Amino acid sequence: MNSLEFSFWLSFFLVFYAFLGYGVLLYILVLVKRIFKPVSKNTSAIFEPAITLVIPCFNELDILAQKIANSKQLDYPADKLMIVFITDGSSDGSQNYLQAWPEIQVLHENRRSGKTAAENRAVKYVHTPFVIFSDANTMLNSAAVKNIVRHFKDDIVGCVSGEKRIITDAADSASAAGEGIYWKYESTLKKLDSELNSACGAAGELVAFRTSLYRDLPEDTLLDDFMQSMQMAASGYKVVYESEAYAVETASENVAEELKRKVRICAGGWQSIHRLHGQLTIRKTPLLYFQYISHRVLRWTITPFLLIAIFLLNMSIITTGKQVYSIIMLAQVLFYSAAIVGFILENRRLKFKPVFVPYYFCIMNYAVLAGLQKYLSGQQKATWDKAQRKVITLN
Repeated sequence: MNSLEFSFWLSFFLVFYAFLGYGVLLYILVLVKRIFKPVSKNTSAIFEPAITLVIPCFNELDILAQKIANSKQLDYPADKLMIVFITDGSSDGSQNYLQAWPEIQVLHENRRSGKTAAENRAVKYVHTPFVIFSDANTMLNSAAVKNIVRHFKDDIVGCVSGEKRIITDAADSASAAGEGIYWKYESTLKKLDSELNSACGAAGELVAFRTSLYRDLPEDTLLDDFMQSMQMAASGYKVVYESEAYAVETASENVAEELKRKVRICAGGWQSIHRLHGQLTIRKTPLLYFQYISHRVLRWTITPFLLIAIFLLNMSIITTGKQVYSIIMLAQVLFYSAAIVGFILENRRLKFKPVFVPYYFCIMNYAVLAGLQKYLSGQQKATWDKAQRKVITLN
């Protein structure tokens, strides 16, 4: 095997591992753990501490009625659930509209500094031992709070992440189909990560923290939920993933809107990796570090470059005459051709959703490159225009 072939197979392995191999390995490790330490759920003792639900919103007037109704239908003692809306920077009258509900605390200042700054400010008004954050445009299942807080009975738990669920139709566009499939797979990985040791990050649509552990983040932080949870995990606390507490939202309206969101996330990924350097180390938390590199760092950094390298290296070594390289080259051509078809059909509504997977995969990896450019140039700000989604209700 020459150096070109070695580079090809190394790149191929790393890409496979980042997207599929880690999931397989993780599943095996969890099965082994279950043999030696069976999962036990002690749900006999009632645990209903006082908790504050904080909902940051910027110009969300059109969906506030739905979010309020959804928040008030949560199955949790009303005298132990404080609801806070923070509307900093909103100019659509959201703060005035919310005054109609005296049981809801409204925080508002005219300055718009982004979600991280709003959450930093809101936590100063939280006087309960636990705080839950939820986005204004997502609806929670009625048992969400109960299912989240039960994990805090264990003092080692510092953060509990709910599940993000994407509502899609039987026939959907490229963005909806791709995003829905992606989040189902991502949720499975988070569930297994949590069972093995600790989830790597949290879903900002629904996440809870032990209030005493919450630390103010720099206002320019792009992935506040991820940074807050990983800092707690790096300090030795467990991040639990709770799939029975979920936030529901529709997919982005189209691929352009989804790409805008993905680029921001990827820019935040580069920022987070830089800021976690030195806090999260293999020496202090070896298993968490292994999960972090496998689940997050590989996908947020090198995989787009490796995909390009695999294609170019494959073209160079196909002349060796070895059939395996011809087969892989053909597979790549077919895969990227399918991505082009997905691009052409991106706004069509098709029942056969897998046709959009190659296109969404390519969009994800392009977003990593675009996110790097945004991060290095400082163009990605903490304040941003949200991706357009349809308003939903949760029955």
